[in-house]
Amino acid sequence: MTDRWAEELAFATDLARRAGEILTACYERLDRIDYKSKRDVVTNADYASERLVIDAIKARYPGDAILAEESGEHAGVLRDDGSHNGRTWVIDPLDGTVNYANGIPYYCVSIGLVVDDVPTVGVVFDPARDDLYSATADGQAMLDDEPITTSAKETLSDYVVSLAVIGRGGLARERKIAPLIRIHRRMGSAALALVYVANGRFDAFIQNGGLSPWDVAAAGLIVERAGAVVTDVTGGPWWNAKVRGPRTSVVAAPPSQHAALLDLLASVKTKLQTRR
Repeated sequence: MTDRWAEELAFATDLARRAGEILTACYERLDRIDYKSKRDVVTNADYASERLVIDAIKARYPGDAILAEESGEHAGVLRDDGSHNGRTWVIDPLDGTVNYANGIPYYCVSIGLVVDDVPTVGVVFDPARDDLYSATADGQAMLDDEPITTSAKETLSDYVVSLAVIGRGGLARERKIAPLIRIHRRMGSAALALVYVANGRFDAFIQNGGLSPWDVAAAGLIVERAGAVVTDVTGGPWWNAKVRGPRTSVVAAPPSQHAALLDLLASVKTKLQTRR
């Protein structure tokens, strides 16, 4: 484990596990489910988990900014005194809320620290499996206490891919991609699906938009430190500190196939546009 960010990593690890305990205690015992939109919900467990995380960060690092899904989405970046020290905690207290609210055990807590606009510490905790993924910007990606690396599969046709092509023509594009890989899945928690690339549970992750900073801040760093190439769908940087709202895209894959996946996405889009 790196020494430079050891304190923050230990703090985030403990905090993610504590937030996970709240989610486990409330699992299939929810008192409240609110609807943020037709397809998006928020539960009392989201609020309780986020409150725990925010209060702990404010107590430990009072000068740091916080960007959180439930409060940050509406109130912007939360600060204690308006000062800026270059550090922002980017948190999702419960990614996969629809799964969670329906008793589907595929959800997670995501806590990332961004320093000077660079993701620096990332922790993703899956309470249902008791799996804790973590990394720092200068350290190895870990699953619990073991180093992890991305898939070593040599051919794209063997790939199991977390695939979500959203927007107009999305399903048609997915159908064009599907025959060229082994199979694709859409799991309902972007952060957990993305971090699965870090140890090869998924060989690759593709989503062409609709992701928010708290979906990718921690998981993107972990996957990158596990050896994957992580970009947006154009091949550009996957992290942009100026992006707010669900406008981020991510393609994460082992170095041997990342470029092929980008080319495949571009070619499928071009073919569909040509046919119109």
